[in-house]
Amino acid sequence: MTASTLELALTYEHEKIRELAAPAQEPAAARPDRRHETDWFYAIAAQHLAAAEDVLLPHVRRLPDGRSMVNRYVGNARQLERSLRFLKARQYGDSRVQHLSPDEVWQEIDRLLNEHEWLEGQYSRMLGEELDNDGVSALTDELLTAEETAPTRAHPFSPHTGTAGRLAHRMWRLADTAWDSAEGRVVPTKYHAHPKRDSALSHYLRGTPIPPSPESPPVPPR
Repeated sequence: MTASTLELALTYEHEKIRELAAPAQEPAAARPDRRHETDWFYAIAAQHLAAAEDVLLPHVRRLPDGRSMVNRYVGNARQLERSLRFLKARQYGDSRVQHLSPDEVWQEIDRLLNEHEWLEGQYSRMLGEELDNDGVSALTDELLTAEETAPTRAHPFSPHTGTAGRLAHRMWRLADTAWDSAEGRVVPTKYHAHPKRDSALSHYLRGTPIPPSPESPPVPPR
């Protein structure tokens, strides 16, 4: 069975998040001049989770056993968000997490990312079987658009779903943007590929060769 555009787009997103995670896992990533690599991974992962909760989960909830599927997704997302916060807190010397080694933090992040990718793979396949081609394409477009305006930091203790979750994500986006600006934190706003505006994903979904990626965002001056 041919994968839907939603499945392809999510696979692409998962690969990009893993691509960002790789340099952030290196021991040298703790250096001040390389902290931006962890910021980029953290920000894109947080945006992806929030957008999926706002866009995908309302559709998942309508599937058979949808309520338990949503609960499992949110449980994974909360744990992953907590681990992302531990990652940043440890990097910046927060005494509350210094008992955790980098290997312990990354092992947990890897475990949760594996579960996250499996869940989204299963859910996107089920949604592809439930919706027609136009519905899947619209959902894919809505998800990737939502990522562009999602919060850039993890907020595991805030509402994640429903009206409360969407409002919390909007409020955190405003707060996160203000803090990013105040701290000089560079977030790769052009890293997400969009099927209507980004040729890379357009080529990917059509199965044609993908052109070279655009340059990464500039490293903030120190």
